[in-house]
Amino acid sequence: MSHDLHESLRDNVRILGDSLGRTIADDLGKEFVDRIETIRALAKSGRQREAGSHGQLIEYLRHLSDSDLLPVTRAFNQFLNLANIAEQHYRARFRRVEDYKPGTQPVLGELLERAREAGHSPRRLVESLADMRVELVLTAHPTEVIRRTLIQKYDAIHDCLTAIESSDDYPERGARAQGRLEELISQAWHTDEIRHERPTPVDEAKWGFAVIENSLWQAVPDFHRDLDNLLLETAGERLPLDAAPIRFASWMGGDRDGNPNVTAKVTREVLLLGRWMAADLYLRDLEQLKAELSMWKANSALKAEVGEVAEPYRELLKRLLARVEATRDWAKAQLDGREHDGGPVIETREQLYAPLLACYRSLCDAGLDTIANGVLLDTLRRVAVFGVTLTKLDLRQEAGRHEQVMDELTDDLGFGHYREWSEAQRQEFLLAELASRRPLIPRRWECSTETREVIDTFRVIAGEHREALGTYIISMAAQPSDVLTVALLMKEVGGSVSLPIAPLFETLDDLNRAGDVINQLLDLPGYRVLTGDRQEVMIGYSDSAKDAGQLAAAWAQYRAQETLVKVCRRHGVDLTLFHGRGGTVGRGGGPAHAAILSQPPGSVNGSLRVTEQGEMIRFKFGQPEIALRSMEIYACAVLEASLLPPPSPRPEWRDEMDRLAEVAHEAYVKVVRQDPDFVPYFRAVTPEGALGRLPLGSRPAKRRQDGGVETLRAIPWIFAWTQTRLMLPAWLGSGEAFTRRLDEEGGLERLQEMREQWPFFGTYLDMLEMLLAKADVDIAAYYEHRLVDEPALEELGRRLRERFEHLHASVLQILDQGELLENTPLIRQAIEVRNPYIDPLHGLQAELLQRNRDADGAISADLSRALMVTMAGIAAGLRNTG
Repeated sequence: MSHDLHESLRDNVRILGDSLGRTIADDLGKEFVDRIETIRALAKSGRQREAGSHGQLIEYLRHLSDSDLLPVTRAFNQFLNLANIAEQHYRARFRRVEDYKPGTQPVLGELLERAREAGHSPRRLVESLADMRVELVLTAHPTEVIRRTLIQKYDAIHDCLTAIESSDDYPERGARAQGRLEELISQAWHTDEIRHERPTPVDEAKWGFAVIENSLWQAVPDFHRDLDNLLLETAGERLPLDAAPIRFASWMGGDRDGNPNVTAKVTREVLLLGRWMAADLYLRDLEQLKAELSMWKANSALKAEVGEVAEPYRELLKRLLARVEATRDWAKAQLDGREHDGGPVIETREQLYAPLLACYRSLCDAGLDTIANGVLLDTLRRVAVFGVTLTKLDLRQEAGRHEQVMDELTDDLGFGHYREWSEAQRQEFLLAELASRRPLIPRRWECSTETREVIDTFRVIAGEHREALGTYIISMAAQPSDVLTVALLMKEVGGSVSLPIAPLFETLDDLNRAGDVINQLLDLPGYRVLTGDRQEVMIGYSDSAKDAGQLAAAWAQYRAQETLVKVCRRHGVDLTLFHGRGGTVGRGGGPAHAAILSQPPGSVNGSLRVTEQGEMIRFKFGQPEIALRSMEIYACAVLEASLLPPPSPRPEWRDEMDRLAEVAHEAYVKVVRQDPDFVPYFRAVTPEGALGRLPLGSRPAKRRQDGGVETLRAIPWIFAWTQTRLMLPAWLGSGEAFTRRLDEEGGLERLQEMREQWPFFGTYLDMLEMLLAKADVDIAAYYEHRLVDEPALEELGRRLRERFEHLHASVLQILDQGELLENTPLIRQAIEVRNPYIDPLHGLQAELLQRNRDADGAISADLSRALMVTMAGIAAGLRNTG
């Protein structure tokens, strides 16, 4: 990878940019395109620090007429989206899905070699992969700014680039692809990039299913095929037929936490949609198999099944097709509220798998292994991974809502007020009820609508097959009783279905107490009987970072995981950790491989659940080649963390982290919680107030409508700071911690030793380095200059920027580098290429925010839309935004 952006990437950025230029010229004339060029040139020279050019850019933007503001913001936003397509395309071609330092790109083949050298037998490798349980949980996150209709056009543009690149020997093919490219870019330009309504939770779920249909349906069998070939080479055997090292779950339509739009009715609808889409996708597979499996040789089992027919495989597939068709019609009828009078439907994975397995075994017995291991094997692999529901649907609800149900219930039954009971009283009551054979909830119980909604959700669980559902997650869990309450409601209303229950620990206090809470739970004999010696625990990244600052939160998450591993080992319980990571570093994001390998040893034991959020789903799984690579990265990382785990941190490193986290936490809280100017500054300088108007996700931006930072959800909190390029949540507090340590004797040596030898600390610094490189204090200062006119707030802004500069210097000192991202040129280039397009959007956004405030929010529809487009464009330009 040369210092310069790779030739093909540059070419593609140019091809797309030129085409956009022609489209805009056709629409708005040559003069308008010249204006865009002027703005870009001023932004470029501003980046090269030419005297006065930043001022000229701002001056130029401020004098744009109202009618130009919207098309100018749209032009820069479109260009940034096209630059992202070019980069995605480049990563797919060169299999660089994640940003690694050169030479650290994980490859499964090499890893299997290393595992063998470390003394793991070939058999152990096959078993480790066969038993691996990685669940990637797709969640709808409201920073996926781009509309689905545009995503489809962008995918088609990606295909055009592929066609153009492979058309050297067929110039006419290249010309056709170029023509189609122009058409698609013109379509995109003439499509409104901002949704007019918020998506409903069902829309979000459809979006998730579309990723499976358009990308994962192809990527999953490809991934298994590659794995098969590798294992044949290294261990001389295939991956077992029903092995599914990587599976998919979803929160879309199941996550009720703070989202009143997700109701029991919505959950049921999403479950039916999954069944309908799955049947529809399998029908295509089965039609192809029926067309291809025209053989007559079969084993006696298959002949006994279908009778003496000329084409036994086709006969069996014809019957299966009829059942899958009936299933699709049944799901459709249910969705439309009609009765279904067709034949029997397919309810479970096994009903679909068994007939296909019979065909597979018969072909192998007849010596037709080549045919068995072709298209049929791909379909068997899909059934193993996707089942008959495509994903497992998780459910999430906050602890307070369950407490409310118990309070109403105990009051109605004359037992007193559950809310007023001590934790010990609650546990005693819940355990007694869990053991009791009589029902607790009266049959015709008159309860509040909120409680009815919780009960209805458990009814939905009762009516489903266990394999359609994932985990029940309790947000803001703090006590063993929070888990027991869900277990009791599941027993009372949920019938025979019992899902794993995962408490989610997300504030600093909760993380510090997580080990204790789980220990108390596992000490309760009644609870152990329920769970069958398995426990899932979810670790929250975003809320803990918002609560305590990034450094203190990262260390608390690490310690909580270590304690949980010890507690579960002591109790002889299988632990699965579920990582609630976001796309951004402020919410635990970053390259998956590095993140998994920086977990405490023993915490990734062949099983792992992790959320994939919002726009990151598209970046990692939106296209088959990239999805394939992303799955390989997860499999690699989990295999490596399980077979070759990282070393335990030395006692002196732990003491060091304790001290750093304490200083960082104190500094963070002093600003965010204790400085009376902080909230007014945040509200004045960022687009936080205007963010609520973006029709992004189905979930409200705030938990409550008044109050300080704590009422904000973690996503808008980070999104707002990203827009102004201060990136404050990712670094505030770390500077004080490092500066203090670097001033002490031996401090630098200790930090460098930790960076070299401890993956947790090394990864933390890598993430921090990337964020500092994306931050830009000059832009942050410009927002302040434009939007703040109180001396006290200006003083706070100046201090924050000073802190940033100190941290910047400290990080370079620890990394022993002259500039940021010295060792990851691809990321640095990506940022540099985008800056001249992002800078004008920042200038325009600050201007529009000021006009919006002057007009008390009553700016014209076009200007309001332009403001939203600046947010979308900056988000697209900086990639991992929310």
